[in-house]
Amino acid sequence: MRRYSEAVKADVRRRMHPPHRQSVARISEDLGIHVMTLYKWRKAWRLQGEVVPASEKEPEGWNAADKFTVVLESSGL
Repeated sequence: MRRYSEAVKADVRRRMHPPHRQSVARISEDLGIHVMTLYKWRKAWRLQGEVVPASEKEPEGWNAADKFTVVLESSGL
């Protein structure tokens, strides 16, 4: 199993988060990281409460869980 540095993971996280919202397929193609690895990382970040949308869709097209997470994160502002 290949290991990735924290810098690579941080770059992937940045690409997945708004405003970039790049798809897993696109990130995999750009960086050469297997899609299952990216899905695993995304799932872990979501379990930590981070907003990691499932696609490149605008917020209006996000699923309910992603929208709820954003509301919770912004409620303290």
